[in-house]
Amino acid sequence: MPFLDIKNQPEIQVFDGVTIRTIHGEKLMISYVQLQPNSTVAEHSHPHEQMGMVLEGTFELTINGESRSLKKGDTYLIPSHVKHSAKAFDTAAIALDIFSPPREDYIS
Repeated sequence: MPFLDIKNQPEIQVFDGVTIRTIHGEKLMISYVQLQPNSTVAEHSHPHEQMGMVLEGTFELTINGESRSLKKGDTYLIPSHVKHSAKAFDTAAIALDIFSPPREDYIS
């Protein structure tokens, strides 16, 4: 299955106002994240390494206590087991997150 359409994947609500659509292979996962205005991703951590890029809008990302306002084209790396959270501003935002290994809790 070399070609996948993320738009055909089920939408999963992970936090109030935050939804994802995912596709995955054996060792990595892509998550298309949509943040509604003023939504929050609560602080959490997981054993998966996470890297991402802002595709649209802006949001604040906090990684291990350090916060940055990110805009389209900005990238980030969240090491395994590091606490992180996010907060959207007054407009919607979209990010593309990549996880390794795939997050079992996001596979439908």
